[in-house]
Amino acid sequence: MYEPITIKDIAKALGLSTSTVSRALRGSYEISPETKKLVIEYAEQYNYRPNPIALSLKERRSRSIGVVVCEIANNFFSQAINGIESIAYNRGYHVIISQSHESYDREVVNVEHLASRSVDGLLVSLSAETDHIEHFKNLHEKGFPIVFFDRITEEIETFKVVVDNYKGAYDATQHLIDSGYSRIAHVTSSPHLSITRERLEGYKAALADNGIALNESYIRYCNHGGMIYDELEDAVKSLVGLKDRPDAIFSAGDRLTISCLNALKSIGLAIPDDMALVGFSNSPLVELLSPSLTAVKQPAFEMGQVATELLIKLIESKRPVTEFEKVVLQTDIFKRDSSAGKTAEKKPKAKKVVS
Repeated sequence: MYEPITIKDIAKALGLSTSTVSRALRGSYEISPETKKLVIEYAEQYNYRPNPIALSLKERRSRSIGVVVCEIANNFFSQAINGIESIAYNRGYHVIISQSHESYDREVVNVEHLASRSVDGLLVSLSAETDHIEHFKNLHEKGFPIVFFDRITEEIETFKVVVDNYKGAYDATQHLIDSGYSRIAHVTSSPHLSITRERLEGYKAALADNGIALNESYIRYCNHGGMIYDELEDAVKSLVGLKDRPDAIFSAGDRLTISCLNALKSIGLAIPDDMALVGFSNSPLVELLSPSLTAVKQPAFEMGQVATELLIKLIESKRPVTEFEKVVLQTDIFKRDSSAGKTAEKKPKAKKVVS
């Protein structure tokens, strides 16, 4: 029967006391760098993992982290959660996940429940309905560790991890312009969200830099972020029904993008011939869709890892942390068939010259 290696086993193997091994694994300044290196290398070699029950009793902490996201069945958040768990597990923490389903009321209940279960801290991505954050302020003012990621608030001074939403949106819009599209619509989420505002600004900036006037009628908000398909379908149909119909859509979210593709197909429009499409998406299936989807991809796994490291830093700090940072990660755009260029179609075919 498999038995995991313990601190006592490491101490016996290396001829050290259990207290020395324990302090070395915690990175204590009392232990020499040479001894720390010896202990850590041995622990890694034999796959040592901290015992969360023993640690929680000793440190009077639950060794658990609460995570609040809109939904797990979202490619971006599922990848972020994988990143969260990869760090938490190796640091001896359990992860408890709750879903707001884009509901403010549900988010409040989830946060209260997690706090009452004595989690050591929270990783939070705000719901689409959240327009005030007293439930987080109350916890933060009591010294409760909170780190926001992706959908953040500027009203609380703490660590935050985001992507460069402005640049991701700018690059997506610029790609459509470079491909010959000029009547570019923008389908986005709730105006309450930080990601909505930042991506909208990137979209507007790309239009302005290319001398394209902003058409406010081309902007559609879906307050549930694509979770309610009928809401998204109505937005797409209203764009298609405009007298000066858009020739392309830039969508600002994972579920929004896939739903836009389905809505355009259900209306009977060919992509990209009738309407080009580019959007934020972390779905691994975008290459397999018909047509394959041009997508702005976010480093979701890395975001989850970075946010968790920062939260554990807050949890384990011996003194109050007063200096915080906003970590900004970069996006990538992957160009595929859904935005195939008008420019390519307009180029005249080369004539064969007979000499």
